[in-house]
Amino acid sequence: MLNNDLLRRLRYVFDYNDIEMINIFKLGDLEVSRDVLVNWLKKEEDEGFQSLHDIKLATFLNGLIVKNRGRRDGEQPKPEKTLTNNLILKKLKIALSLRDDDIIDILKLAGLNASSHEISAFFRNPNQPQYRLCKDQMLRNFVHGLQIKLRKN
Repeated sequence: MLNNDLLRRLRYVFDYNDIEMINIFKLGDLEVSRDVLVNWLKKEEDEGFQSLHDIKLATFLNGLIVKNRGRRDGEQPKPEKTLTNNLILKKLKIALSLRDDDIIDILKLAGLNASSHEISAFFRNPNQPQYRLCKDQMLRNFVHGLQIKLRKN
């Protein structure tokens, strides 16, 4: 899933305007201008489109965690240079204070059935044999389920 597409979807799900988006980036310790944000939110075929790099999406997700849960004591986590769907799902889970059962319910809203074993496998250490890669379709369905749950329209 493209980072830009995910950022657009999250903006829609949470109904954030430009200023709220900029403030979330700031909570993740990244200053972003409105012009840069607008270019990230454009579709690939639009003029002025700029690709959103993993580290900047990780910064946004860290800012979303701070926005929803507050800053943690001590040093703040550094944004990852490389993001996987598993990490994105984990950050959203933390930001929204979700349990595995909540994720299962959100996926059901999008028409996808998953067991608690499948969900917990996404959050395991990649070196464990039970680890499972979160594919684009799963992340897309999760975000779609969030949209159904939170937007209610």
